[in-house]
Amino acid sequence: MDNISREPPLTLPHYLFIFATANLLWLLLVGEPSRQELILGGLVSLVVTLVSAPHLLIFGGVKLRIDAPLHLLRYLGYFFVALIRANLDMARRILSPSLPINPRMVEVETGLRSTLGRLMLANSITLTPGTLSVDVKDNHILVHWVDASPGVDLEAATREIAAGFERYLGGFLR
Repeated sequence: MDNISREPPLTLPHYLFIFATANLLWLLLVGEPSRQELILGGLVSLVVTLVSAPHLLIFGGVKLRIDAPLHLLRYLGYFFVALIRANLDMARRILSPSLPINPRMVEVETGLRSTLGRLMLANSITLTPGTLSVDVKDNHILVHWVDASPGVDLEAATREIAAGFERYLGGFLR
């Protein structure tokens, strides 16, 4: 993936986010946390954060705001509904004797600026049956679309494929 701009540097809240994630993973793996496990988990999480943070610049794309978890839940709800609709649509197409498809490569445009935001959008498109992200370059994603309308342009493809995902991803990603 080409970067439009460099990822922003990690700030203290990003380090705390990485630490909390590592610590939560530690606690989930331990099962029954004792006092010693909590202390050891904190120390290990601190070391992991300090050693790995320079390699985790992608987390600079996360908007660390109080309402970010709410936006994440909204995105997951939207994704779940889009996934069900796309599966039903693909099942209808496959079971139809005429197999109504019009496959094409189309380009969609994104306003998400961070590498993580574009990655999440491309993966959301790929995980939805009927579309497959092929390449991400700058703010454009090349998508193989099973049923593209004849003469579809960049704006129409973006509106139909990516706009819904992007609206919700933009709540917690840059």
